[in-house]
Amino acid sequence: MITGLGAVTPLGKDVETSWENLIAGRSGAGEITQFDSSEYSVHFACEVKDFDATEFIDRKQARRMDRFAHLIVAAARLAERDSGLDIAREPDRIGAAIATGIGGLKAFQDCHSELLERGPDRVNPFSIPEIIPNMGAAWVSMQLGTQGPLSSQCTACAASNMSIGDGADAIRLGRADVMLCGGTEAPVTEVGIAGFSAMRALSRRNDDPEKASRPFDAQRDGFVMGEAGAVVVLEELEHAQSRGAKIYAELLGYGVSSDARHITEPDPSGQNPARAMTMAFGDAGIGPDEIDYINAHGTSTPLGDASETRVLKIALGEENARNTPVSSTKGATGHCLGAAGGVEAIFSILAVRDGVLPPTINYEEPDPACDLDYIPNESRKADVRTAVSNSFGFGGHNATIVVRRFDG
Repeated sequence: MITGLGAVTPLGKDVETSWENLIAGRSGAGEITQFDSSEYSVHFACEVKDFDATEFIDRKQARRMDRFAHLIVAAARLAERDSGLDIAREPDRIGAAIATGIGGLKAFQDCHSELLERGPDRVNPFSIPEIIPNMGAAWVSMQLGTQGPLSSQCTACAASNMSIGDGADAIRLGRADVMLCGGTEAPVTEVGIAGFSAMRALSRRNDDPEKASRPFDAQRDGFVMGEAGAVVVLEELEHAQSRGAKIYAELLGYGVSSDARHITEPDPSGQNPARAMTMAFGDAGIGPDEIDYINAHGTSTPLGDASETRVLKIALGEENARNTPVSSTKGATGHCLGAAGGVEAIFSILAVRDGVLPPTINYEEPDPACDLDYIPNESRKADVRTAVSNSFGFGGHNATIVVRRFDG
């Protein structure tokens, strides 16, 4: 069961604000504030605005952490509050599975600069603990006091969905009663923007950042870099009921696969990502005709969005694919890399809770290669019982989760 949600995103510093702005069709994109980007080919990103880590973390500890750890600790604390958990009562039965695609990118960049400018003896002794990807999970455990299973997926843009799946498996296997699952990323740095820009992955619409992320639109030219931290609380049913927890939805299914093909390009056949979807459907015990909404990976890249359209047709069948509403919320949040699946899992859960389908903003010109119902520009009321969220990552990592309304 899903009994708590927490997030800090480009759309807001909590779940409800982020959801309200998403449903209203607002964009989180704007000029980069974390460094001077005037000499870069891309000057904008989807940042978490006005974020102060010391609202959630002791100031001294915060100085020893990279921003990616700040974001996930904030999200975890919000999820803990929302769930009503008392972690101190049973810390060994509560764990965390926290993902990231990159880890402490700013800390790595700063460490390298110190090495070159000041020499090897002057490098910050906290550099390595700030950099390594598992420290997002580690800081969640240390700050919240969880002593159960602790893991960190680092599988690019599929990482959060895989952490959610890992957390569910830990509960299924009896290793924990509660798992805090999700992901974090803080890639809006000089190296992050320069590197992704060099590989032509980023949109270059510097004149209109809010219109730059346009999934499935014919004029899409790349994604907008985003950052976020997002956590869902997974809980065994009887444990949740025994403490009177509110239940948002049920995590019903999980599927994974790999492309074994290319470092960045999606599988052109669509067969392998589709296999992750059908595996999730099988795990959930549902058919393609039972799906009411799909939150697509939909990054706003020319190859990726066309490929995912093929994937949906394979996994659902042509007729079901055309009759199933699909949206990419990355039009609003940008691409939060390893945190994307966590953010999008929350949006899928809220679609089930509220009966509202979030829009794909900036959809203006149809692409013949992307010919499904993408919920263009405006949210839509609907009866949403079952929702699916896709995450497909560089290197061919594919992960799908299924959530369903819990009717008791």
